[in-house]
Amino acid sequence: MLFWIIVAVMTAVVAAILLYPLLRGARQADTSRAGEAAVYRDQLRELDRDLAGGLITAEQADYARAEIGRRLIAVSAPEAVADRKVTKGHRLTEAFILILLPIIGLCLYTMSGRPDLPSQPLAARLANPGNDMAVLVVKAEQHLADNPDDGKGWDVLAPIYFRSERLPEAEAAYRNAIRLLGANAARLDGLAETLMAASGGIVTEDARKVLEQALQLEPDNPRASFYLALGLEQTGKADEARAAFETIARQSPADAPWLPLVNEHIAKNGGTVADAGARTLGGPTTADVAAAENMNAGDRQQMIRGMVDSLDAKLKDDPNNLEGWLRLVRSYSVINEKDRAADALKRGLAAFPASGEQGKQLVALGRELGIDTEGTAQ
Repeated sequence: MLFWIIVAVMTAVVAAILLYPLLRGARQADTSRAGEAAVYRDQLRELDRDLAGGLITAEQADYARAEIGRRLIAVSAPEAVADRKVTKGHRLTEAFILILLPIIGLCLYTMSGRPDLPSQPLAARLANPGNDMAVLVVKAEQHLADNPDDGKGWDVLAPIYFRSERLPEAEAAYRNAIRLLGANAARLDGLAETLMAASGGIVTEDARKVLEQALQLEPDNPRASFYLALGLEQTGKADEARAAFETIARQSPADAPWLPLVNEHIAKNGGTVADAGARTLGGPTTADVAAAENMNAGDRQQMIRGMVDSLDAKLKDDPNNLEGWLRLVRSYSVINEKDRAADALKRGLAAFPASGEQGKQLVALGRELGIDTEGTAQ
């Protein structure tokens, strides 16, 4: 019953809003015509006074009276006919607004709505929310208001808040879930993404600390690694960012959905990606691997030699590429050319001195492969 009362009130309000301009316009038109007729009648009386006072002749008075009478008739008679037409049009419009419009609305509701369903107050909807996400969220919030230490409830609600762009609530929910259930990579990644969303996509210092914690718990976490690399890019550390993105590319499966985006950032920071199928800079593409499967041993070895030589040539032109040097040293070692591997290691250390973090990676690789680093690690 309450629903239909509300509908009736809303219909009356809308009808009043629509009818007001029509009624107001009709009153204004009546007032305007009445004013014109009064002016003409005053002119006729003034004409009689002028004639009686001898100010005009009878002939002039007759002529003026005829002109004023014509104007008075023009205001009264034809406008009355027009008024009837306008009034008829207004009445049709009023009838449409007052009768047909509600009927049309009711028919549409009957066709597309569910008038057969009983009314459900909020308490009933909360008790049986079905798939109504808004009601589910309200129900979860009510539950957590009574049970603030329910970590699982906060864990469920946090990503919902994030997707709904309720970022302050999402941050609070993630922090509560971490406090009550403990930190894991998924919760820490979610908290970091919330902090970044709140800062307009910037990897803030707080977000960086959270991501580093996530990476400690799950070292092969590509999402945390990507955001940390993005933070380096945002602070202008292009070389470090490129190396971080290349590490992600090297460790990712060939069909990883995030790989195209990683390759975009590699290129953005000065790196080169052969194509979407390349795992790392200088590595074989998907087409190269497919071609190698149909080759004999000699042709396959020649193809591998060509790719290694191509990588070597690229590094001579662009030596500021740590991942390339690591790849080249390992490649020469794989094809059993230790001297060229040692030479590549030496040239790599010329670009990245052994005293730095990147140079230490080259030295560690050399030792892993059994390459003499005695003179290169200084």
